[in-house]
Amino acid sequence: MADIHESFLKLKNYCERKGYLGWDPYDGLNSRLFRTVPGLKNSRIARLAWIQFFKRSPVNLRRLLLVPQEYNPKGIALFLNGYCHLYHINPSEEYLENINQLGHILLSLKSDGYSGACWGYNFDWQARAFFQPKYTPTVVASTFAAYALLDAWEITCNRAFRDTALSTADFILQDLNRTVDQDGDFAFSYSPEDQTQVFNASLLGSRMLARAYSVTGRDENLQAARKSVAYCCKHQKEDGSWPYGTLPWHQWIDNFHTGYNLECIAVYQKYSGDDSFSENLEKGFDYYINTFFTDKGIPKYYNDSIYPVDVHTTAQLLITLHRLGKYAEHRDLAQRVLRWTIDHMQGSDGHFFYQKHKNYVIRTPYMRWTQAWMFYGMSSSLSNF
Repeated sequence: MADIHESFLKLKNYCERKGYLGWDPYDGLNSRLFRTVPGLKNSRIARLAWIQFFKRSPVNLRRLLLVPQEYNPKGIALFLNGYCHLYHINPSEEYLENINQLGHILLSLKSDGYSGACWGYNFDWQARAFFQPKYTPTVVASTFAAYALLDAWEITCNRAFRDTALSTADFILQDLNRTVDQDGDFAFSYSPEDQTQVFNASLLGSRMLARAYSVTGRDENLQAARKSVAYCCKHQKEDGSWPYGTLPWHQWIDNFHTGYNLECIAVYQKYSGDDSFSENLEKGFDYYINTFFTDKGIPKYYNDSIYPVDVHTTAQLLITLHRLGKYAEHRDLAQRVLRWTIDHMQGSDGHFFYQKHKNYVIRTPYMRWTQAWMFYGMSSSLSNF
């Protein structure tokens, strides 16, 4: 498996040289040029179009249009998770220093003014359903950050990491909106600013609450986590799949968000001791593993389409197998997908490309979306290679 270890080392060296600073597929609104034109920055349509232009362009125009390379809180959390994985494999002083460095960076990036610790993205974000200013906290960024800090606390015994992470439960319980069904089960909103029901986002809230419960024994955390899992499992389709969310334009079924759902339910069960959703988990995993990967090892983006091939899907496969304890059973598939990704989507300097489309490749070296995810995914599986 020397080729996989060499690939990971190249990626690690690339990210460390960059100091974990970089661009993001959705950071177009950070353009200093865009922000100087009031007619653009104040228009919802212009903001949507600008973000999509940056995201989809095979040519990276960020340097030309003055988009800075910055820390992304979720990206820092993924790197922190990754170094915690590496420390468990080899408890070296180097990895411990990385863990402390990234943990303190993460603490410095918190969003203030909420009931508990929370994090957002380092850019304004215009979605179809809502607009979120820079660093508006989301359940996704916040739970990845808090989970990583708990991993770091278990290694370093730094109480600041522990206490900050555990307070994220208060953000989830008190600041996020809820959509409640007739049984009293509910979905957490994506952020305090919206009312959407996105299944992976709500399940990430459950994942964090269950882990917080395992540390504090706080029953409120466990009960809310269970209600969110129950809500999301009710929306699982008969074949085991989930759409992205409940809105009419959220009805696609994709690879890595399905992996998120499975990982979150598995972690909820681990920390809660509640196996009520085991059937949902197994049915969902069967759909996932049999739908999203070709015999050649190409990770499909959607259930009905290969393109765009996105390395986030490869990373999430490794994480999903790790969290569900299914790596040994699917080792051949994992290695086939990872080798295809390395062969087709890693540059000579170690960075992974963003997406491979049918007729072109977007090689932009996004730090959160591609490098941090592959670092996180590969580090979780290195001991298996």
